[in-house]
Amino acid sequence: MAEVRFDDRVAVVTGAGGGLGREYALLLAARGAKVVVNDLGGAFDGTGSGHTAAEQVCQEIKDAGGEAVPNFDSVADWEGASSIIKTAIDAYGKVDILVNNAGILRDKSFLKMEMEDYEKVMAVHLNGTFFCSKAAFPHMRENAYGRIISASSAAGVYGNFGQANYGAAKMGIVGLMHVLKQEGAKYNIMANVIVPVAGTRMTATVLPPNLLELLKPEFVAPLVVWACSEGCAFSGYTFVAGGGYFSRTAFMEGPGVFFDVSQSITLEMIDENIDKITSLDGAVPYGSATEQTGSILGKMNIS
Repeated sequence: MAEVRFDDRVAVVTGAGGGLGREYALLLAARGAKVVVNDLGGAFDGTGSGHTAAEQVCQEIKDAGGEAVPNFDSVADWEGASSIIKTAIDAYGKVDILVNNAGILRDKSFLKMEMEDYEKVMAVHLNGTFFCSKAAFPHMRENAYGRIISASSAAGVYGNFGQANYGAAKMGIVGLMHVLKQEGAKYNIMANVIVPVAGTRMTATVLPPNLLELLKPEFVAPLVVWACSEGCAFSGYTFVAGGGYFSRTAFMEGPGVFFDVSQSITLEMIDENIDKITSLDGAVPYGSATEQTGSILGKMNIS
């Protein structure tokens, strides 16, 4: 097998002071990339700040013979996100790879969740991914090359009790990457999503120690870093990785049923056909909203 390398590539990894982000940054650097290690240095609920985490990861990279510079800005506002990308441009002249990994948790049941908990989580996860991607996109377009991979979660794709804020943000990221897939296609910009299953400081409060050992962040990193490579010709994919397991998940649409729209469609007709309407037998994924709508129109009896 040919070795996957990142020589002469510049990568930005947000939230890279520990956990998953640290593993992504270390592996990218080990394969030749110059890395901007971004981390606000706060607690996992988004409070506080500090430079130590990002600086330590940079030092690890340098000690191993790689190149890295730290950045301590927050992804949660446009100015901070722009500064993160500017750090890459100032240090290395370009940005080829963006890993949107920064995140926080503020879990509460829906009725007990304060608006601040919702707004802060949305700001870091969804807005942060949007801001950093928007700041990096013009540089990638100019160079006709870009790889963006952003962190979603099973809490977004499948839902999880007590994580309405987090789940909403993480599912929004999937939608954003589907759009960037289309807008980046002509510029060789691939935009994908990772659903990591990993033991980090954010999951240490809910996972037992034996599972944390089996779900080390380093077991997720190979797929994420591969998705940053020239060999990744996929875009708009949602990958799943954890504990040695690697897969893809996707939205699927079943064949459904068609009623004659020249006649009235009643509630009773829906009730009588609900099993067919909800069936996913023969379901297919669609690459865009246009493709999905076109498929429906193509099955209609339009004279």
